[in-house]
Amino acid sequence: MPGKLGIIALESAHNAGEKIDSILSDWRKGEHFLIPSECPRFGSGEAKGLIKESVRDRDLYILVDVCNPSVTYKMDGETNRMSPDDHYQDLKRVIAATNGKAGRITVIMPFLYESRQHRRNGRESLDCALMLRELENMGVHDIITFDAHDPRVQNSIPLSGFENVSPALQFTQALLSEYEDLQIDSEHMMFISPDEGATQRVVFMASIFGVNLGMFYKRRDYAKIVNGANPIVAHDFCGESVKGKDVIIIDDMIATGGSIIDTATKLKEMGAKRVFIFSTFGLFTLGFNKFDEGYKKGIFDRIFTTNLIHQKEGLKDKDWYYSVDMNRYVAAIIDTLNKGQSMENLITPAQRIKDLITMYKQR
Repeated sequence: MPGKLGIIALESAHNAGEKIDSILSDWRKGEHFLIPSECPRFGSGEAKGLIKESVRDRDLYILVDVCNPSVTYKMDGETNRMSPDDHYQDLKRVIAATNGKAGRITVIMPFLYESRQHRRNGRESLDCALMLRELENMGVHDIITFDAHDPRVQNSIPLSGFENVSPALQFTQALLSEYEDLQIDSEHMMFISPDEGATQRVVFMASIFGVNLGMFYKRRDYAKIVNGANPIVAHDFCGESVKGKDVIIIDDMIATGGSIIDTATKLKEMGAKRVFIFSTFGLFTLGFNKFDEGYKKGIFDRIFTTNLIHQKEGLKDKDWYYSVDMNRYVAAIIDTLNKGQSMENLITPAQRIKDLITMYKQR
């Protein structure tokens, strides 16, 4: 059986760690599990990991948000924002600080570090696979992530645990609680994939909802590279008419937002009634201006993203935004694993989503 539960939340995930600990405390008769730790920096920018309580034989869960740019440190007297590389290094420092004494180590990394660099085309690195192998070699027993960009990357560590959790249930709950006039059938609703990579997510949701789907595919200029990628020449649509229908775009992340806004714009031009956007990770790397403008023009009606990663200041105040709270779900994952129970219903909660839809239709 797993040992006594312990949770370490790196600075990048400290707020989430406190909330998850509070939820688990309510479930487990007031006991708390958060273990204090830190990664102080020297003036040169170098750091070390410190754990301030014993973790001997603990069933240890380490939370890290590699997409939190709000965390800073001093180097040569200047303030630097932490990059995903910095957060990953701190994760390794904390794992090293356990000195091999923990009974089992599980890393909860909602946004999988370097997940966009998961395959090789030509002379380039395989950063995500290297990261997973490195954590495996450091003694990590399980890695929990959400909506991985390409879950097949887990094949790089075939003998270690890798759980790719879908937030589909929480997105469904949010949509159905916010809108009471949805007609869930093929005549009034469609799910849309903004590109080929999101097709599997869209197929799952469309099948559960019992509606049709459509897909955009990107035509790129492979003779050029701009900001590390081949620029998109055009978005072409494959699917039946969206005219008069509520459409739901699903993707794993919103970075600059260019693809999502372009997709929503085309759907509106094609006659879509309302456009909703589900995205697990809202990075908004170029700010909110593009989305403010799109919302004012009626290009989309609502954007739903989770709070699994850092949410930029002012995001929650936007009229077009809905924050999907995942802290209780993460707490349930930790509780389930610590008790040695099956994760199946948490990873793919298809039946629970179907039950929600049935109740919604009856209501």
